[in-house]
Amino acid sequence: MSSNKVGFISLGCPKALVDSERILTQLKLDGYDIVPTYEDADVVVVNTCGFIDSAKQESLDAIHEAVSENGRVVVTGCMGTGSDAETIRERYPGVLNVSGPAAYEEVVSAVHTHVPTTREHNPFTDLVPGTGLRLTPRHYAYLKISEGCNHRCRFCIIPSMRGDLVSRPIGDVMAEAEGLVRSGVRELLVISQDTSAYGLDLRYRTGFWDGRPLKTDFLSLCSALGELGVWVRLHYVYPYPHVDKVLPLMAEGKILPYLDIPFQHGSPAVLRRMRRPAAAEKVLDRIHDWRRQCPDLTLRSTFIVGFPGETEAEFQELLDFLQEAQLDRVGCFQYSPVAGAAANNLPDPVPEAVKQERWERFMEVQQGISATRQAAKVGRWIEVLIDSVDDSGATGRSRADAPEIDGLVHLEGVTGLQPGDIVEAQVTAADEYDLWAG
Repeated sequence: MSSNKVGFISLGCPKALVDSERILTQLKLDGYDIVPTYEDADVVVVNTCGFIDSAKQESLDAIHEAVSENGRVVVTGCMGTGSDAETIRERYPGVLNVSGPAAYEEVVSAVHTHVPTTREHNPFTDLVPGTGLRLTPRHYAYLKISEGCNHRCRFCIIPSMRGDLVSRPIGDVMAEAEGLVRSGVRELLVISQDTSAYGLDLRYRTGFWDGRPLKTDFLSLCSALGELGVWVRLHYVYPYPHVDKVLPLMAEGKILPYLDIPFQHGSPAVLRRMRRPAAAEKVLDRIHDWRRQCPDLTLRSTFIVGFPGETEAEFQELLDFLQEAQLDRVGCFQYSPVAGAAANNLPDPVPEAVKQERWERFMEVQQGISATRQAAKVGRWIEVLIDSVDDSGATGRSRADAPEIDGLVHLEGVTGLQPGDIVEAQVTAADEYDLWAG
C-alpha cells in the first residue's frame, strides 16, 4: 500500500464542515489521496464536535472506532482543547496528535510527520478545483465569514474553544464567493458563530472587492453577495438593531428572505440568566416590522427548555412568545450541562422529567404553528432548488428551506431535472415540515 492515503471523519456543525473542507483541500494539494475506508487509510483524521455532551460522546465513539479499526489517528476540532483534549489523550494514548478547531496547519503537519507523502501534487491528475474540495453537493456551499464569538452566554463554551471574533477580510470572502458561483454553486449559506457581528473586530475597515472599496460590515457584505445572482441564505444572525437594514435587500429579492436567529428563550428573566446578547430588544415588535417590510420572510430559530431556574411561569412566557412570533422553522433542545459552561454553577436545576415534559409541550405548540404556516402555502407558486432526482421524481427546497435542517419540496413524477436546477412549481399539499408541488 502506498503511503499517501488519508481517511477523514467530520462531525458537528457547518462551521466544522468548512474546517474539514480546508484541511482536505490542503492534503489533496500536498499529494495525499482521500479514501473512504479504514482499511485503505494510512492515517485517519477525526474532526470532533464538543458543543454538548451528546456531541462529545459521538466524537469519542468515532475516535474509538478509528483507533480500533485503523490505529493511526489524528484528532482535531472542538474537543481538541482543554480538559476534553486531556480526556482524549488519557483514553487513547496512541493518538498521534490532538489539536483544536481551525488548526489547519497543525493537522496537515501531523499527517506529513506520521505519513510522509510519496508523491507531489499533480494539478492535471489530482483534479482539485480552484474552490477547494467540498463536502456539500456541487450546487450549494457554506461560506464562513468569521471565527469565534465575543459573547459569553452561560450555556455555551464556543468562545473557550474557538476564541473571540475574528472576521475575514471582505475582499477574501467575496473572492471565495465569486469562485464558488463560477464553479456552479446556486446557493451560498453564510455561516459564522455570530454573523451579524461581522467586521466588529476590524472596526468595519474598508476593504476592496473587484477594484472597488467595500466596508467590512454585515450590510455591505449582504449587499455585495446579493449582486452574485444566486440564493444567499443567512445563518446564526443575532438580532442586533442593524439587522433591520438587510430587510430591504430581502424585500427586493437580492438575498433570500430568510433569517436564522437563535432567540433561545422568550422569557426576559431566563434570557438575563443566560446572558444572551440583545435580550432587551423588543423582539416581537421587530418581527412584526420585518414581516411588514418583507411578507415572505421565513424565520428559523432555536430554543432551550429547562435552563437552570426556569419556572413554569417562565416556560409559559416562552410558549406565549411562540404563539405571538409565529416562527416558521424551530429547533428545541433540552438544557444539558456542558463541562466548562458557566450555567453549571447556577442554582435550581430543572429535573430531567420536567425538561422532557416541557420539550414535548413546546414541540406540540410549534408543530401546530408550523402546520398552519405551511398550509397557507398550498396553491402558491414557489421557486424550488433541486437537490436530488430519481425515477419517482425530484426533491428540492424552497427559499424557506435550508439544507439538512429545514423541510423539503417533493415533486412527484417530475423527471428530466438535474441537481442545481431552479424551477417554478405550484404547492399542492403540505405537512408540518414538507411541501408537495407540481
